[in-house]
Amino acid sequence: MIAVIQRVSESSVKIDGEIKGAIGQGLMVLLGIEEADNAEDIMWLSKKIVNLRIFGDENGVMNKSLLDVDGELLLISQFTLHASTKKGNRPSYIKAAKPDIAIPLYKSFIQQVENDLGKTIETGEFGADMKVALVNDGPVTISIDSKNKI
Repeated sequence: MIAVIQRVSESSVKIDGEIKGAIGQGLMVLLGIEEADNAEDIMWLSKKIVNLRIFGDENGVMNKSLLDVDGELLLISQFTLHASTKKGNRPSYIKAAKPDIAIPLYKSFIQQVENDLGKTIETGEFGADMKVALVNDGPVTISIDSKNKI
């Protein structure tokens, strides 16, 4: 799993012109799922995201986690994170999991994050044409690949 994490002061996702999910201060996470992902990737990445210390403390040092600031999370599925651009100019998405594998993993990831965060998160809709808006706070943007734990 690949996650691109952005610290935001606000973020939302629209589908067909209607807001599907919106948050205030917190994290907007783009999630790419590949065929080789499993429950271990879900648990590891979820814990990493909710405990990532990228929010400012009283001294302005990035020392607090999403849990510490009682922040919100907006999760968006994004298969294009697994794009390969090695050959030619048209990206290949061969590593991205097909819906029959990706959807159950995506739903499990949502459950795991909600359990680790202790509250409901906002989401987009798997496979939908989504319009994502955000105000990146910092800017702070971090990418994490569950296949590179070491």
